[in-house]
Amino acid sequence: MIAIIDYGAGNIQSVSKALKHIGCDCFITNKKDEILSADGAVLPGVGSFGDTVDSLNKYGIKEAVIEFINSGKPFLGICLGLQLLFPGSEESEGAEGLGVFDGTITKIPNGDGLKIPHMGWNSLKITKDSRLFKGIEENPYVYFVHSYFLNAADKSIVAAQTEYGVTIDAAVEKGNVFATQFHPEKSGNTGLRILKNFVDIVGG
Repeated sequence: MIAIIDYGAGNIQSVSKALKHIGCDCFITNKKDEILSADGAVLPGVGSFGDTVDSLNKYGIKEAVIEFINSGKPFLGICLGLQLLFPGSEESEGAEGLGVFDGTITKIPNGDGLKIPHMGWNSLKITKDSRLFKGIEENPYVYFVHSYFLNAADKSIVAAQTEYGVTIDAAVEKGNVFATQFHPEKSGNTGLRILKNFVDIVGG
């Protein structure tokens, strides 16, 4: 059973619908004990970094997310859920992320006439042998919506990158922790395969 972590915002229903579409047993919750008892957890996210940190604190589940990750059970962050794995973001000075990994979250530069946010389909370069991208074709197209991007300090955790004026670390994977800057639940068959890979990891 996979817990979809609900902090009062985010793309919760679309993630739930996608997981159920591929036959996954999942439930939406903001209760610490339910999160910790799940076999896997997904943290979706849209909106601002600071507001989301405030919401996680308000619901009393920020520490539960950290505890879940430390338990070794599979965890998937989506979009802002990826950014929250890092210490902070230029978007919200002073807001403290989960600090699972080290790296910077900064605004995508708008040079060369690029529109911000980075919104729509873009191709990925898969950069490591990844369980999350098992069976995925080379340079798949996935769906992005974001204005801030990750530059991971440890490139060995980066599973995929994309280009949008700068090189964006678009997915990370280390041990039981997986995260994507793009939205797999909005990325067609490729995204569904990525979600199915995560469900298979949860199932062992």
